[in-house]
Amino acid sequence: MEPIDKNLFGKDLICTQDWAFEDLLKVLDLAEEMKANRFEHPYSNSLRNRTFFMFFYNPSVRTRQSFECAATELGGHAQFLEPKAMRLKTATTAGETIEDAAKVMSRYAVGIGIRILEDKISAYGEGDALLKEYAYWADIPIVNMADDKFHPCQGLADIMGLRRNLGKDLRKKRLLMVWGHGALARSWCSVQENLLISSRFGMDVTLAYPEGYDLDPEVIEAVRENCRKNNADFSTIHDPYEGYQDADVVYCRNWMSPQAYRNGEFDKQGEIEKALKYPEWICDAQKMKLTRGGKGLFIHPMPVDRGHEVTDEVASGPNSIIYEVAENRLHVQKAIMALTMGIRQK
Repeated sequence: MEPIDKNLFGKDLICTQDWAFEDLLKVLDLAEEMKANRFEHPYSNSLRNRTFFMFFYNPSVRTRQSFECAATELGGHAQFLEPKAMRLKTATTAGETIEDAAKVMSRYAVGIGIRILEDKISAYGEGDALLKEYAYWADIPIVNMADDKFHPCQGLADIMGLRRNLGKDLRKKRLLMVWGHGALARSWCSVQENLLISSRFGMDVTLAYPEGYDLDPEVIEAVRENCRKNNADFSTIHDPYEGYQDADVVYCRNWMSPQAYRNGEFDKQGEIEKALKYPEWICDAQKMKLTRGGKGLFIHPMPVDRGHEVTDEVASGPNSIIYEVAENRLHVQKAIMALTMGIRQK
């Protein structure tokens, strides 16, 4: 038996920016095939008798559900793990090192997914660094199920939805990534991943947010460079209305400020109180009328903070594709798992 794709077999997925554009297309094309032939695809047994570990520092709804469904539909099993149920070394407690844990887990499973977000770390970047350390020691692929910097499965699901609704050629389609008034103090991962992958696909990008809500400058520079390579436009504005003009896609999401960590702790309450001072940054029907033909798509990685980030009229409206994108998580994750862990079954 051989891997489904020798080039991608065993490859980690920490961020889509790390993968060749052609390999991202492989994932999307296979995901579309799997969506069209959900229970009858030739790779439906590619994980037969194999286990995928799901390591959750943070809880989830769609991530756990979609990965468990994905493993099952590929003929395998997804095992749920929590750090509190494992004797792992931390900054304040003795326990097993990442090296030892990764090497042992590599002998049990065919892949490891890890989810670690803002409130489980003491400074921005620590979650992403933890995934990279697991990737260094593990002999099996590490899949980022959302860390504090990136969320590759969500980014691929976003693009899959845009390609179906706007056409496979997304070049020069206009994306508005806009900060949303909100009460959840969200990390940067979904937003930064979308900006990176959208710019790889040649979209014109407008990034809009209030003063003081800058994202990771290295990530934004990478987005700017992606746009330059694709002859696409990139702009940053601080106006809650301007960016909607002629946008093809609106992605409205609350995100934390760069000052979210104080004295080694995530100041969630302080972030919420600060964000609620900007009610003019809610995405509503009047703003969506400014989009291209008044029919701009609304996307969001969910969960949606309705009444803060976006009104119900928009989130549940005819141009919202939030549920389609949520479903796409299942299909892109099946494709990722098949390509990086799957075996051709005879």
